[in-house]
Amino acid sequence: MSTARMNRRSVISEAVAPWSDIAQLLRGGEAGTLIPVIIPRNRRRLWWMLPLWLGLFALLMGVMLSLREADSDGAADLAYGTLAGLAYAAGGLLLIIGALWWWRSSIVEIEQGTNGVLTRYGAVTRTLDAGRHYLWHPWSRVDFVVDTATEIPYSAPVMACPTQENVPLRSIEFFLKFRITDAVRFVRTIGAGNFDLVLSSAVQDAIRQRARKMRTERAYDLRGSDVADMQELLNRQLERYGVRITGSNIPDVQLPTQYQQHLATRERVAKERTAYEQEWGLTRKRRIDSLGMDIERAKKVRDARIVEVKAALNNAREQVAQLLEEQETNAQRVRFEIETRGRSGLISAENEARAQRALAKAYRDNRAVLQYELARRRLEVGAELASKAPQPVVVRTDGGSGDTSALSTLLAAQLLPRMTALPAAPTRYFEDGQPDGDDDA
Repeated sequence: MSTARMNRRSVISEAVAPWSDIAQLLRGGEAGTLIPVIIPRNRRRLWWMLPLWLGLFALLMGVMLSLREADSDGAADLAYGTLAGLAYAAGGLLLIIGALWWWRSSIVEIEQGTNGVLTRYGAVTRTLDAGRHYLWHPWSRVDFVVDTATEIPYSAPVMACPTQENVPLRSIEFFLKFRITDAVRFVRTIGAGNFDLVLSSAVQDAIRQRARKMRTERAYDLRGSDVADMQELLNRQLERYGVRITGSNIPDVQLPTQYQQHLATRERVAKERTAYEQEWGLTRKRRIDSLGMDIERAKKVRDARIVEVKAALNNAREQVAQLLEEQETNAQRVRFEIETRGRSGLISAENEARAQRALAKAYRDNRAVLQYELARRRLEVGAELASKAPQPVVVRTDGGSGDTSALSTLLAAQLLPRMTALPAAPTRYFEDGQPDGDDDA
């Protein structure tokens, strides 16, 4: 952006123009001047009352001539009648002309997007919307036509704006759009010319406050930065004038020449650094690509070795599985042999145990039989010995005892011969010289 463009500030003013030029002035302005308010040249004159008064006078004259005609006769009567007719015709024609003139002068057409401020005797009565209106009151007029629909652009460059380090920036351009929301408040409170001064001062104050918070090296950051806080501040200041700012930004910032050279040097160094960084980036990329290729080759070698290791591992696993299977087969065969020998030994032991049990049972049975036979033979030997042993017989013949009965004497007499007639029983001896069971008897 050129210096002339930067130094050009928008100017807000009002203009006096006829109704036919209002649309052109509101939309185009004059030589870079913003004209939101037009004071229309008042074309409402009171000349339309002249034909009305003349018509009334002519009608009154016609009435007077008619009365005079009634009092006269002959040629005077005809003359007064003719004059009365002419007076009536002229009066009616003048009244029609005055009424048409009044109707035409009362028409007011408000441009689309604007509001007209209607006054009566100099006091504001109301606003007129866009369209055709009729002002029948002779002293009602539109003093101002205010553009309330268009967002008016406004550019306000701020010169020699100091930064945080007190370095004066050459210029900061501030661009905003505003719209008049209340036409009556705007034209009666401040007016277009005064509003230009107020808006310029408010913008410069806001820009200087913002620039004072910025460091010089970051001044270019103001371009396109967020200025919502500045817009809100300006809206609070301009609200009482019936104006609202709808948008704002900082399109450009101009630094001092010396500082621009410094920044140019920094920019050149930054470009060189960027070039070096790009060159180093390309070199690093090439190295990274080379390392990537080496890594890929190493990965391929590793994958091949992994395949070989897996193949060897699978082969070893197969061999180990085969050996384990053989060992398991041998172990199972040995287990079967051991189990067979164990079962055979167990069966042999069980058979032997059964035999021993049968033998023990037979031994017990034989021992009992032998003991029984031994006892029986002892009894037989004892009986035989007892039968062959000499038996003493005691017979008491003395009469000293008083208990001897005749029965006992008889028995003794019968048994004694038998006992003496039995032979003596022979005594048996075993091979060891001991008698057979007599000792026990």
